[in-house]
Amino acid sequence: MMKLESVRSFSRALGAVGALAVAGAGSLAAQRRPTNPPRIAPASTPVAGDIDRRVAAVLPKVVDWRRDFHQHPELSWQETRTAGIVAAHLKALGLEVRTGVGGTGVVGVLRGGKPGSVVALRADMDALPVTEESDLPFKSTVRATYNGQETGVMHACGHDMHVAMLMGAAEVLAGMKADLPGTVVFLFQPAEETGGEASGAAAMIAAGALANPTPNAVFGLHVFSNYPVNAVVTRPGGLMASSDILSIVVRGRQTHGALPWGGVDPIVAASQVVLGLQTVVSRQVELTRSPAVVTIGSMHGGIRFNIIPDSVAMSGTIRAFDGNQQTLIHERVTRTAEQIAASAGATATVRIERGNPVTYNDPALYERMRPTLQRVAPSGRDSIGDPTTTAEDFSRYQQKVPGLFIFLGITPPGTDPAKIASNHSPRFFADEAALPTGVKLLSSLAVDYLNGAR
Repeated sequence: MMKLESVRSFSRALGAVGALAVAGAGSLAAQRRPTNPPRIAPASTPVAGDIDRRVAAVLPKVVDWRRDFHQHPELSWQETRTAGIVAAHLKALGLEVRTGVGGTGVVGVLRGGKPGSVVALRADMDALPVTEESDLPFKSTVRATYNGQETGVMHACGHDMHVAMLMGAAEVLAGMKADLPGTVVFLFQPAEETGGEASGAAAMIAAGALANPTPNAVFGLHVFSNYPVNAVVTRPGGLMASSDILSIVVRGRQTHGALPWGGVDPIVAASQVVLGLQTVVSRQVELTRSPAVVTIGSMHGGIRFNIIPDSVAMSGTIRAFDGNQQTLIHERVTRTAEQIAASAGATATVRIERGNPVTYNDPALYERMRPTLQRVAPSGRDSIGDPTTTAEDFSRYQQKVPGLFIFLGITPPGTDPAKIASNHSPRFFADEAALPTGVKLLSSLAVDYLNGAR
């Protein structure tokens, strides 16, 4: 369980961006105030210095927002309170605001004082059906019904951080409006956690979130427990995998368990299918191109010890980092399941539902923005990360316009990231020392892109 004292680690990040003013006894941000932060990479231009000053000014609000959202999480498609707070803030900044976009999504448009390109920044707003097991003073005690079961609700993947940081970036950039050469579109998205064709990103795109104006590039970030606090990590090309849902039904012929020759045993056939599927990645696709995963996560068949059932149903996931390889794997999985089942006298019906595409960072955009990443990273350099087989519906924006997705580390110093609770855990903990870096990163990516970063 994460101790209350961990909240104090927030203090490390704020020295270079100013001290926080106490917001009052009832304020969440007043519960643990920072003292001795590490230095953030110095600004290399007057514009960067202006961003730093504005980040320092907005930071108390960012902390309050984050803790409030954490204490009041909302499941996918139910983010009405969060969306209302976001919309009110954007309207107060003078942005053009659309609500109810693709469900509960919010789009804000900031038109700069000078002509130029259009850039989009995205944050996801939904929480998970997870019961929080921390002792933070702002822990979630929210309960809800999910898939027919009562459960706790928790921001166990850091989306509360994402929303608060993008709200902060909106205030930073609105204060620079007169000198901003172009337009910034803020995408506050519902239902990232649902994935698949019904994801929040797909719904927002269908509702016109990328139209009027259409961005020339889109940026997003995700806090990640795999990396130390304030690490800025990404890579050109495939960063996160595609995510497909695999369903297979093996049908035999029911018979007495003592007389297996009197029917066709789908349990044995399904077991052979599971083993055969392991050869798809290891023997049937070219792994030198990119990694891939085929996993069966559930298998159900039969209701009694001495009855061989008619059928067995199984489900799993397919992950890949290349679209062509993804299609090839689908073909090989189908062929393998069908023919193994047929060899036992059974049949296999295979259904593959395409989920999120590969989160693919446009290489040219990555190179263009890499100086920004290096400047913002407190270490003075960004890191090239390994691909991860987790998935993100940010990839759907990248299918429409060039995009760059970035991981921001949140594991406290002195803690082994391999031993800390991961994203989606009930003990997930995000070090708030990452908040100023996130606000600065989003703001800087927008400003530098519009100023023609090279």
